[in-house]
Amino acid sequence: MDTKDQESRVSSQAQESMLPDSTMAPLSVEEMIEANGPAEAIELETGLPAVAPGAKQQKSPTPLQDSLRRLRKDKRAMASLVVIILFVLIPIIGPLIYTHIGPLYNSPLNGLIGPAKYHSPFWQELTSQDQLFSSQYWLGTDSLGRDLLARLMAGMLVSIFVALLVEIVDIVLGVTVGVLAGYYGGWIDQVLARFTDIMFAFPGLLFAILLTGIFGESADTAFQHIPLVGANGNARLILVSIALAFAAWPLMARFVRGQTLQLKEQQFIEAARTSGTNDFKIILRHIIPNLFSIVVVAATLDISATVIGEAGLSYLGLGVQSPGSSIGVMIADASGSLAVHPWEVLLPSIVLAIIVLAFSFLGDGLRDAFDPRSKD
Repeated sequence: MDTKDQESRVSSQAQESMLPDSTMAPLSVEEMIEANGPAEAIELETGLPAVAPGAKQQKSPTPLQDSLRRLRKDKRAMASLVVIILFVLIPIIGPLIYTHIGPLYNSPLNGLIGPAKYHSPFWQELTSQDQLFSSQYWLGTDSLGRDLLARLMAGMLVSIFVALLVEIVDIVLGVTVGVLAGYYGGWIDQVLARFTDIMFAFPGLLFAILLTGIFGESADTAFQHIPLVGANGNARLILVSIALAFAAWPLMARFVRGQTLQLKEQQFIEAARTSGTNDFKIILRHIIPNLFSIVVVAATLDISATVIGEAGLSYLGLGVQSPGSSIGVMIADASGSLAVHPWEVLLPSIVLAIIVLAFSFLGDGLRDAFDPRSKD
């Protein structure tokens, strides 16, 4: 055998000795744990990174958590939310504090009176008409000597009451009609759709004007003994709220119907039907909870229209009656002296604009947070 053949055979044997032995049996999990430790053994066995024994596994955020995270990043929506919180808290807590702040005042007409009297939205101090800001009247007085800040807080409370009552009726009627029409379809959808179209035929504010104009005096008589509502010229608020709600709920029903049509074709609804779940439970457990985002967005945007509607009706004399207070009533009372005392008109107008813009911006932020594709 020559030298070249020996060299080639030695080199081939050396190469074979360097290759791994494929005939060896794979290591068991126990042997890998002994050789490499438990963490590395799990990584070698599954191909996934191992979690430390004391560490908690991170859960993926839910869609609601993602939506709230996007909402928190929207600075305009967060600022609007702060304004809305103040809009709710000031008229509720403010009068309790404001009526205890201020010195005793020796009125030329009424003698010695305290802040509980002259900081009331209904008290007329005829010797203090059309005053500007002072330590006694923080935002001044109107043409009858009534405290503007006290009347403004009372007017904001009226707006809260009307908006709350309207949205309750709006959500209950809109969700009920929309879910039934979208889920069942057929003749139920046709009947409810035609009824909704009839309601759409009436312009909302015109319908409210018609209703309050015809039944306004009857409402004053029927609701005047209801606590907190019937007193001080606020008896028509229930009628105003009903009129605005009936004008608003068809739009909510249309939104809910469209969303229900999409939801009922989803796989989890089909699985619920296959498992024998009846329609009532499917609607209650699966359809309505998934309508949360669209209902919240629609209701938030509708509040701004409700506040404007109530102020408009009160401005026309169809809402809150004297001596009651409303933002619309304040604007109407001061409109005759706009050239002489513009502040009395500008103050409620600015507050109304801030409230409407805050709810509109928050509604836009909620829509973008719950449906990011709406920005595209």
